[in-house]
Amino acid sequence: MVQKYQSPVRVYKHPFELVMAAYERRFPKCHLIPMFVNSDVVNEETSEDGSTQRIERRCALDVDAPRLLKRIAGVDYVYFIQKNTLNRKERTLHIESHNETFSNRVVVHETCCYSVHPENEDWTCFEQTASLDIKSFFGFESTVEKIAMKQYASSINKGKEIIEFYLKELENEGVTHVPRWTCSYICPALPAPNSVSASQPELQHTSTPTVSASQTTDTKDGAAQDAKQDSGAAQADNPPEIVAGTPEDKLDADYIKRYLGDLTPLQESCLIRLRKWLQETHKGKIPKDEHILRFLRARDFNMDKAREILCQSLTWRKQHQVDYLLETWNPPQVLQDYYTGGWHHHDRDGRPLYILRLGHMDTKGLVRALGEESLLRHVLSINEEGLRRCEENTKVFGRPISCWTCLVDLEGLNMRHLWRPGVKALLRIIEVVEANYPETLGRLLILRAPRVFPVLWTLVSPFIDENTRKKFLIYAGNDYQGPGGLVDYIDKEIIPDFLGGECMCEVPEGGLVPKSMYRTPEELENEDVRLWTETIYQSASIFKGAPHELVIEIIDAASVITWDFDVCKGDIVFNLYHSKRAPQPPRKDPLGAHGITSPGVNNVQLIDKSWTLGQDYSMVASPLTCKEGESVQGSHVTRWPGFYILQWKFHSMPACSATNLPRVDDVLATLQVSSHKCKVMYYTEVLGSEDFRTACCDVQSLGSMTSLESSHSGFSQLSAVTTSSNHSQSSSMISR
Repeated sequence: MVQKYQSPVRVYKHPFELVMAAYERRFPKCHLIPMFVNSDVVNEETSEDGSTQRIERRCALDVDAPRLLKRIAGVDYVYFIQKNTLNRKERTLHIESHNETFSNRVVVHETCCYSVHPENEDWTCFEQTASLDIKSFFGFESTVEKIAMKQYASSINKGKEIIEFYLKELENEGVTHVPRWTCSYICPALPAPNSVSASQPELQHTSTPTVSASQTTDTKDGAAQDAKQDSGAAQADNPPEIVAGTPEDKLDADYIKRYLGDLTPLQESCLIRLRKWLQETHKGKIPKDEHILRFLRARDFNMDKAREILCQSLTWRKQHQVDYLLETWNPPQVLQDYYTGGWHHHDRDGRPLYILRLGHMDTKGLVRALGEESLLRHVLSINEEGLRRCEENTKVFGRPISCWTCLVDLEGLNMRHLWRPGVKALLRIIEVVEANYPETLGRLLILRAPRVFPVLWTLVSPFIDENTRKKFLIYAGNDYQGPGGLVDYIDKEIIPDFLGGECMCEVPEGGLVPKSMYRTPEELENEDVRLWTETIYQSASIFKGAPHELVIEIIDAASVITWDFDVCKGDIVFNLYHSKRAPQPPRKDPLGAHGITSPGVNNVQLIDKSWTLGQDYSMVASPLTCKEGESVQGSHVTRWPGFYILQWKFHSMPACSATNLPRVDDVLATLQVSSHKCKVMYYTEVLGSEDFRTACCDVQSLGSMTSLESSHSGFSQLSAVTTSSNHSQSSSMISR
């Protein structure tokens, strides 16, 4: 298995030239890296004007591996080839390295880059990527992989410290500034740089007193340099707010530490790689980094598992418009009066505190008066509010706060709370919350648990994730008032009065819901259907040989057809056709498409089998292949009136042209899509050309994340592309 690593952007608040001077002090060997034994320059080239220098080194590493493994391998040192390309003019250093030892068994490839910070030319950025592929190693593949990843993670952690160590060393020697390269500064008449220091010409100042920009010259260039230095110093004294801040919207290491917390290098890598994958496949719908991180933590940073549950959750949020829940959900009066829960300050760790007086809640009455769906929607609004409060507290306390604390008071809990429909509603709510809000509960304090509690716990605990159960603290009777009790987690000043504290708590006391407010089963069913069908999206199933098609009639040319769809299952091909005549409405087939009995399946075929492509209808855009999990937004500026047909078709991978035998990919694709069935969720809209420029902003927000939208990710590029298509009168599709 190939292990990959992608670093965040690490920032040195020092000019590029000074960082290069510090970097070169790592060679030929570095006492700060004990495993780095030595390095020899095997090749060196310098451009005629001295702006570009290429150095190739052979580096020896003493890998910390078991003696037995070293004896079996028959080597003491592992050799790597490192190629450095320093461009003084562009102010970049590109590094590539690969292993020379065991290259037929193990493939290690690393690329690094030092460059100027895009928002402050006196700062330097560093990034690196790496991959490890162990093909075979005497049966010790797993052991070697663990050793390699452990040592690599350790060296990554030390990387920034080493540069900062040498920067400090330079400062102690009086070197606080290295002039930038100019064409007249390095010329063929000067001696060539030696093989040790790529920045040696600049370092001729190291033997002299400190050279600062204010002491260089009195020329115009010197004055300009003074201004830049002063500006850089001012920015260093008043650094801007930490943001992801690069044009490519990459994550900054300081931003991660400030807003997301301390992560290991491999955890940082997982976050960056999953975020990049979402940017490529979910244009305009990128959740916040905190939200992505929750799903990674919920699956112990297993990329594939986290990606699967995250994509399912994003589709769920989009289908049920959960992002707009806080704006649209208005709790019925019965909830405001009888739902015994509410937010109450924060705990000692700064986490928002939610109090639920479950023992005082009439669960049966609420279910009979509201139904399951209204209760579920209310609980979801509480979770959405919790996410918002975590974000606010992160800013207030100046440290990452990604979860909240819940205090559940069970005084009054009795057999009435074990009413079967009520327990069923509770289990469903737990299931939905577990799937879509992982790692949002920091701690659950259960107080005054009565004797009936073990019965309820036996019923619900199997539905709660094991990691979540570990966060539960249960107190019986008044145990919570002693040492190790409530005061360990909540400041004494905010302990609610009903728990023996002095703080007035506004959480409703509850009570029995009047039976006059109960609704009939028919009324509850209609209410439930209305709640969860209020969505602009439709779902469709696609079978092999049975595409799903949607017809749109266009009266005025130059109208704009927009679409937004998610591929929930399988791979599909999206097509757009035009016809002058209307397709016939589909005939109702009691067996469904191709004899498949699928109650509730939406699958409509409009293009008659007798129609000929190019005569009866024509293709107006190139087919677009979409993979499972992708989200696609696009538009088409119509050129003619008539009927436009949007088609989602099952994607069959072509067989290898050299043989009639199926490829491995074909077989895997067939296995992945059971019963040759795909599923899409889609929304379409037609806009007039005169309104399109204004409305495209609304189109790009359809289905895009609101409460979860990353403040560091760009919106969908739909606007730019569709505006261009407005001029060219051609179609545009946006994918990945």
